[in-house]
Amino acid sequence: MESIWRKQVEIPKRESLKGTVETKVAVIGAGMAGILTAYLLKSQGIDVVVLEADRIGSGQTRNTTAKITSQHNLIYASLIDKFGEEKARQYAHANEQAIERYQEIILKEQIDCQFQRCPSYLYTIAPSRTKDLENEVLAAKLLGIQAEYIEETDLPISVAGAVKFQKQAQFHPLEFIKSLTENLTIYEHSRVIQVEGQCACTKEGKVEAEHIVFAVHYPWQVVPGYYFLRMHQERSYVIALELPGDQKKWEGMYLGIEKEGYSLRTCQAKGKTILLMGGGSHRTGENVSGGKYDNLRKQAREWFPGCSEIAHWSAQDCMPMDHIPYIGNFSSDEPNWYVATGFGKWGMTSSMVSATIISDMILGRKNEDQEVFAPQRFPVTALSKNFTENVVHAVKGLSKQALSAEEFPGKCPHMGCKLEKNEDEATWECPCHGSCFREDGRLLHGPAQYDLEKPNRGSD
Repeated sequence: MESIWRKQVEIPKRESLKGTVETKVAVIGAGMAGILTAYLLKSQGIDVVVLEADRIGSGQTRNTTAKITSQHNLIYASLIDKFGEEKARQYAHANEQAIERYQEIILKEQIDCQFQRCPSYLYTIAPSRTKDLENEVLAAKLLGIQAEYIEETDLPISVAGAVKFQKQAQFHPLEFIKSLTENLTIYEHSRVIQVEGQCACTKEGKVEAEHIVFAVHYPWQVVPGYYFLRMHQERSYVIALELPGDQKKWEGMYLGIEKEGYSLRTCQAKGKTILLMGGGSHRTGENVSGGKYDNLRKQAREWFPGCSEIAHWSAQDCMPMDHIPYIGNFSSDEPNWYVATGFGKWGMTSSMVSATIISDMILGRKNEDQEVFAPQRFPVTALSKNFTENVVHAVKGLSKQALSAEEFPGKCPHMGCKLEKNEDEATWECPCHGSCFREDGRLLHGPAQYDLEKPNRGSD
């Protein structure tokens, strides 16, 4: 089940790391956040090496819906309420600037990646939720974002209300990342299994660096940092639809604010307009019955009669406790380690925000927006409802009954939580921290670092 982006782009392969390499900065992870960080540092004359466990862009970057937007669901009214206007303004400014920076890089490097400036909408079909949208408009305007409340959209359904953010963007993520990687030093199939001090070690080599950046989606270390307590992972689903020629054309990106709301945007494939429709979000390990793709298909037939499916896939997102990514120093114990994680469902914009902040930190420059994203804000929110829920899920997973040596898949090699089947993806998922494995036990993504071991049944 490949994304439409992956079907269209092939990124040249790179060799794996063998032996010892010395560099100024080691970036772990060749997804959007890692590649952007390396690109920005190299553009300032800094020597950078990128280590990737699989292939360039093979993680969540190839599965994104690729919206570049500062509109992150209903967030700004909440940020002002919880953190105050100054920090909310930092968040808004960082994400608005991220959109501009994408455009600057694309123009500078002359990248053909379907980059398009367009509005982004939040919508609701429930009259009881329109007040939430109106409050979001007031908050966004206060923070300097061009936002307005509207009552009609181009969607093929009636909405009770919507928020429109101007001058947002969308693009083809793999076309973009392919161009940026051309002049970067990257080692593929070089999974970092241990980091100690200034050394990142793989099975066949190591990189010694003054600074180490963890751009790995979900940090695998239990300590320092304790990121496994700060966030959980959620999976959501996307279908790509070719619409019949008589369908009404519409612009922009959409997201429903209800729990069952849908994400929509269009893109181009072989000269045709393709609609990406997403939804069905759930915490990892909670889709044993399946049916997420079928629900999307049913809704698509109702809203877009005559549409035909050309691809479907899923993505996984790290959900931080307070809805703000963790970007900055990995831990006070390791001042030269940096982390970019907890992007929620806004990985493309957050990747640019993290690359900007971390590159500024390494270069010794003060970034005006870094405070709100600092991972060290953790103690302030440690008693939050989400923190308690994360702990409860972890304890529940760890306390599942003991398994015999003959049972497969057994428990996650990360921290020992019992794995659950995802029927739609034919995978095994960890409900505690989100590690994912194929049916045969091969690791797809972490924080686990190893494949599942088949039980040893002896010879016949």
